[in-house]
Formats: sequence, structure tokens, C-alpha cells
Amino acid sequence: MLIIGPHISIAKGFAKAAQSAVDMNANTFQFFTRNPRGGNAKAFDEKDIAKFQKIREENNFGPLLAHAPYTMNLGGAKDDVYEFARRVIKEDIERMDSIGIEYMCFHPGSHVGGGIDFGIERIINGLNEGIKGNENITILLETMSGKGTEIGFEFGQLKRIIDGVEHNGKIGVCLDTCHIFSAGYDIVNNLENVLEEFDKIIGLDRLKAVHLNDSLMPFGDKKDRHAPLGEGKIGLEAIINFMTHPKLKDLPFFLETPFDEEGHKREIKMIREILTNN
Repeated sequence: MLIIGPHISIAKGFAKAAQSAVDMNANTFQFFTRNPRGGNAKAFDEKDIAKFQKIREENNFGPLLAHAPYTMNLGGAKDDVYEFARRVIKEDIERMDSIGIEYMCFHPGSHVGGGIDFGIERIINGLNEGIKGNENITILLETMSGKGTEIGFEFGQLKRIIDGVEHNGKIGVCLDTCHIFSAGYDIVNNLENVLEEFDKIIGLDRLKAVHLNDSLMPFGDKKDRHAPLGEGKIGLEAIINFMTHPKLKDLPFFLETPFDEEGHKREIKMIREILTNN
């Protein structure tokens, strides 16, 4: 069964977001754990959460993906930035786990001049403080494009983080198609080799979710610019090949393309029709 959904705002509640997903013929969705540009998290509304869980169950949703805010930088050199990130990752793991969200992903971080080794060490320390080991939720490191001082654009960097986490059975990876293409992993012409490399370095058993995007920028350009499916440098054929690969087809796919809900509804319809006719 194809598991696909968009990113939806939960500003008006989880139940409304879940119903929006159903209206788009999606069977999952991604959302921010809190304001993506802010710091405070709203308390959950129990009635809203109960309604959300009912919609989720009645419509046979696949795994849901929470996305940590962009302001969270666990690899940062500035102590105040790092302290904020440590607090947020701990709080949001607890909050998302409490309502049964299966996955939470985050951008590993940017070392901002501190160096990759320094940044990786900070990320590891933050995760070791935030993950107790008794959670049901799995924390996903997102593959990055490599712009600026980003950490996580090479599989080996993600592996180092995973190996440093004490309870790393709770750690997985969210693969972003735009990001890895931009980082220099050729999923268009050498998908099999990319997956073999991922499996050798990290292990495909840790790949839990996919951010499904095309790329506005050329291969290996190390720029993070998402494009609608089929309208970028990856192309629709390569995206469909990716989605139908035997090692990937059962993963949940989350659209982060530059559309509103109507645009995502059209993309989901297009993908479902193509896969039905394949």
C-alpha cells in the first residue's frame, strides 16, 4: 500500500490537519512539532487529540512524521543556541511520544564554524540527553544538501552520530530526495549504487521515511531548493523509479514541494494514478 501525504499545519489543531489529509486522499502527513520559526510549544487540547486519533484510526493512516523546528540547531557553536536545541529536542520527543507519533525528524545541525567533529559531538550529546530509551517514537536524522556548514550531507556523518547515541535503537534516517541529489548522491542514474552505499554505511533498516521532492538546483550543487515533482532536475521518471524500488516502496513518503493543499492534492492524485497504471 502506498503511504503518502503532505506537510500540514497543525495551527488549527491535529484533527483539522488529519481531516485535511483525508480530503487530499493522503494516508499520512508531516507537521511541525511547534512554530518552525519560534520557540514555544502549545499545550495539547485533549478533545482535539481524541478526535485526531479517531480520524487516524478510521482512515488507516500510516506512520506520521513530526518535524522539529528550523530554529533548533544541535550542532551550533553558540551556547545559547545549543541550550535551546537541547531543551526543544527533549521536550518534543516527550510530547510527540505522548500522542503516539511514530517518527520525529530534525536537521542534524550546522556547526557554524565550530567544525564537523565539534558539531557531531554536540548533536550526539543532545540526543543522549533527550532519548531515554523507553520511548515508542523513533528519532530520524534528515539527510542534508551540504549548504554552508550543515552536518549530515554525507552518509558517514549520519553514521557517526548514530554510533555515538547510547540508545541508538531509537535512531533512524529520513532521506530527502532533493537534499541527497544536491549533496552528490545520484539517485537519477545510479539509485542502486546509492542504496548499496547507504546500506553499507548506515543500514537500510534505519531508513524509515522519505521527504519526496524534486530539485531546482543541478546535481551536486549543495543547494536546498525544492521543486514540484517532475519540474526539477531529478525528474518524474527518476522519482517514480525511486518510489517503486523494492527496498523503498513500503516507506512513508512526505511531500515538501512548494504547494498549498490544493497543489499537494493534485500531486498525490498524479502519483497514485501513475503507480496504479505501472
